[in-house]
Amino acid sequence: MRTLSRVVRTPLGLAAVILLALVLLTAVFAPILWGPQAAAIDTDAILAPPSAEHPIGTDGLGRDILLRVLVATRLSIVLALMATAVAVTVGLILGVAPYLLGRAGRGVTWFVSVAVAFPGLLLALFFAVIFGVGWVGATWAIGLAGAPSFARLCQTLIAGIASRDFVAAARVGGVGRTRVLFRHILPNVGEPLIVNATIGAGGALLAFAGLSFIGLGVQPPEYDWGRLMMEGLSGIYINPLAALAPGIAVVIAGLAFNLTGEAAARTLGLGTTAVVAKLAAIQPRRAKRVPAAAVQGTDAAPAADTVLEVRDLRVAFPGADGPIEPVRGVSFSMRRGQIVGIVGESGSGKSLTALAIAQLIEHPGVVDAERLAFLGEDLLAGDTAARRKLLGTSLALVFQDPMTSFNPTRKMGAQLAEASRHHHGLTKKQAHARAVDRLEAVHISEAARRAGQYPHEFSGGMRQRAMIGAGLMGTPSLIIADEPTTALDVTVQKRILELLMSIRDETGTAILLISHDVSVVAEVCDRVLVMYAGRIVEDLAADRLAEARHPYTRALLAAVPDMSTDVRRPLATVPGRPVDPAHVPAGCAFAARCPLADARCRTADPELVAVPGGEVACWHAGEALPVAVDEPALDLEEVLR
Repeated sequence: MRTLSRVVRTPLGLAAVILLALVLLTAVFAPILWGPQAAAIDTDAILAPPSAEHPIGTDGLGRDILLRVLVATRLSIVLALMATAVAVTVGLILGVAPYLLGRAGRGVTWFVSVAVAFPGLLLALFFAVIFGVGWVGATWAIGLAGAPSFARLCQTLIAGIASRDFVAAARVGGVGRTRVLFRHILPNVGEPLIVNATIGAGGALLAFAGLSFIGLGVQPPEYDWGRLMMEGLSGIYINPLAALAPGIAVVIAGLAFNLTGEAAARTLGLGTTAVVAKLAAIQPRRAKRVPAAAVQGTDAAPAADTVLEVRDLRVAFPGADGPIEPVRGVSFSMRRGQIVGIVGESGSGKSLTALAIAQLIEHPGVVDAERLAFLGEDLLAGDTAARRKLLGTSLALVFQDPMTSFNPTRKMGAQLAEASRHHHGLTKKQAHARAVDRLEAVHISEAARRAGQYPHEFSGGMRQRAMIGAGLMGTPSLIIADEPTTALDVTVQKRILELLMSIRDETGTAILLISHDVSVVAEVCDRVLVMYAGRIVEDLAADRLAEARHPYTRALLAAVPDMSTDVRRPLATVPGRPVDPAHVPAGCAFAARCPLADARCRTADPELVAVPGGEVACWHAGEALPVAVDEPALDLEEVLR
C-alpha cells in the first residue's frame, strides 16, 4: 500500500493506475452487464454498419461488436495474468536455483542466458506448436516464453542482495541457504520483481492477442480481443472498426499495465532491465604445502586455549591471465582473550583474510590453506550442519558499514533472535527476550522498544552496537571486527572500541580487529599484524609499535598525525601506489616504494623471521631510513588568502 500511495503521487502514476483500474473494472463487470446481449444473434442486422444502436457495427451473425469487445476484456485479462503467473513461477524457480545449488547451478545460469537470446515471440510460437491449439496451450507457451527474462532479472537481483553484509551475517550465524533465501533475500527483491511482473503482464496480453489472431489461441465459441481482430479482418474494408476496436482495446490494456509498472519503477528508483555477467571458470592453483614446523609464527602443536589457527592461507580468483591471489600465504594464531589487529592499506588483503576465516568466499573464489581451524574444527573439511552450528554460536562478524549489516525489511529484534531460534531451540518469545537482553548488554537504551524498530530507525553507532549484540546472542569465542569504526565519528568510535574491550574482559572472547588506522589498533590490541600485498610483513606486540622494523610499518606510523605534528608542513604519506594483486612483482612487493630497496629486494621475496619482540619479512629490517629533505613550511596566512 505504501508503494501504491507513492506511485499515485506522480502524474504518470496516477493516470496509469486510473487506466488500469478502468480496465480491471471492465473485466469484472462487462460480462455480468452485457454478456447475454453480446452473445445474442440478430439475423436482421448481419454486418450492420456503425449506428446509434450499434456504435461500431455488428459481425457476421448480427452480434454487437462493441459489447463483444467489452465482454472479451475478462478472458483477455485473465489469460494474460495466467500466462504472467506461469512466467513468474518458472522464472522464479530458475532464478533462485543458482543460489540454492551453488556451483551446480551454473548450468541453470547458462541455460537462462541462452534462452534470453531468443526473441520472446519466436519462443511463444515454438511452445504453441508443442502444446497445441487452444487457450491452455497458448497460456503455457506465452508463460514459458516470458520465463527466461524474468529468471535473468531474478538471478541478478539475488546476486546483488546475496553479497550484502546482512546476508553474510546470517550465513555466519549458521543459517542455511534456503532460510537465507526466503527470510533475507526474496523480501528485498520483491518490489522490483512485482514491478517487472506488472510490465510483463502487458507483454503477455499482446502476445496472447497475437496467438489468437493467427488461430493458435482462443477457439470458438469463446473469444478474446485477438479472436475478434481476426474475425473483423475479413470485413476491414467494409467496417474497419470491427478490427480496429479490439486492437485499440489491446493497446489501452497493454499501456495500462506497462505504464503502471514503469511508474512504480521510477518511483522506487528501479530499472526494468538487468545484466548478468558470466563467471570465469578458471581453477586457481593449489597453495604450495610446507611442513607445519616450518611455518613462521605458528606452533606445530597449538596451545590448548588456541581459538584460531591459520597456516599458509591463500585466497585466489580467476583472472584473464591466470589466477589472482590477493591473499598469499598468511599464517597466524589467536588465543582466548587476545585482541589481534590487522592493519594495512586498502587492497592489502585484510578483509579477504577475515572473509576466508568466516567461510564467506564464494565461487569462483578458492580458499586454500595448510590448516584453517577454529576451536580445533577444520573449516576446510566441508560444509556440515555441525560446522554451521559452530560458526553460528561461536563466531561473530562485525562489518564496517553499519547500514548494510542488517536486513532493512525485518525488525531488529527478529533479526537478532533468528540465530537463537535456529541453533538454541528457543521459542519465539524466549528468543525475543534474549535479543532485548543482548541489546541492553551493548548499551542500547530502551532495548524493548528498539527491538520492535527497523534498522533505518537506528543511528549508525546503534546499528554497529546492535551488530555486536547479534554476535553475543550465542557465546562467541571469536569476534571478527572488519573496520567496525570506519563509518563512525570519533566519539562513537571510542564507544565501540570500549565495548569490544569490555566484552573481551568479561567473557574472554578473542577479537580479530581489522583496520587501516594504526592508532586505533595500537590503542586496543595486544598484537599487530601488518599486511602488504596479501602477505603479513610484520608481526609485533602492540606496545612495541614504535620499535617497528619494517619500512612499510614505519611509513604507516609516520602517516598518523599527533599533537606534535607541525601543522605548517604537509602530512606524511606512503609514497607510490599499492601493488595490483594481478601483477605482483618479483621479490619484495614493497620494493618499488621502499627507500631501502636494493637489487636483492627486487629479486628475492623475504620470509618472516623471528626478531626480538616479533617477526618481520624484510632484508633491511631495522635499518635507519634515509633522512628526507625537509619540505618548505606552509605560510597559513598565505594559504587562507
